[in-house]
Amino acid sequence: MKHPELQAALEELEGRFARAGIDSPRADAEWLLAHVLDLPRSRLVLERRRPLSPQEARRLEALACRREAREPLQLLLGSAEFYGLSLEVRPGVLVPRPETERLVELALARLPRGARVADVGTGSGAVALALKAERPDLRVSATDLDAAALDLASANARRLHLEVQFLHGDLLAGIAGPLEAVVSNPPYLPASDRSGRPPELGHEPDRALYSGSDGLELSRRLLTEARAALVPGGFVALELDPRNVRALEAEAARSDWETRVEADLTGQERFLIARIPSASAP
Repeated sequence: MKHPELQAALEELEGRFARAGIDSPRADAEWLLAHVLDLPRSRLVLERRRPLSPQEARRLEALACRREAREPLQLLLGSAEFYGLSLEVRPGVLVPRPETERLVELALARLPRGARVADVGTGSGAVALALKAERPDLRVSATDLDAAALDLASANARRLHLEVQFLHGDLLAGIAGPLEAVVSNPPYLPASDRSGRPPELGHEPDRALYSGSDGLELSRRLLTEARAALVPGGFVALELDPRNVRALEAEAARSDWETRVEADLTGQERFLIARIPSASAP
């Protein structure tokens, strides 16, 4: 890329990204340009005649080539917005998805004051930190098997001044119960989805995406562990693949969970709420 005015650079990037098959070429071009120029995206239109310096043009070209190779935009920016929080993201840790904000909403609507909550497979800490930011009364713990993910989640918590206990372990290992809720966006894709997956997923860790032949292996284990950790009336809130959420709901119902399936903002059934029945009065 030469040293064009901002508007010309934006148009060039939009065309390149469209040819690369990127779903939102204009928006991605704007985000990268705003990032390189250290400007709010909304100011780009006011700066459209500004020429790029040689250094800015080189940096923009390097990032544009990575995006053309379908590296996720958030990894290029180094941050992702989630439930009103700006979170640092790093290679090797799952990038928070906008649809997971609905998981936070569903949990918040059901959590009593002072509830003890575990976020399983916390990754960047997005769900745990959003819960704590919205409800400082909650006692939030979070686990992950990946030490790099826990380092990132802890860094996000420190920067946001949010108190969450992060633990290295599998599922609920190390979390002292009893709990009012377990919340998780676990790996939920079938292993067969590796072939034909969107190119962006190739830049994210398989361990955070795939879970056995039907995508439910980890979720089944979590439901089993959660039953022993939850108080009567406590619940598990899971984000799942819309293709398999009803299958897990049926399994949970057969194991005497009270179940409810919720849709995401596009109307796809994506979330399972499984509650332990409250203790019956004698």
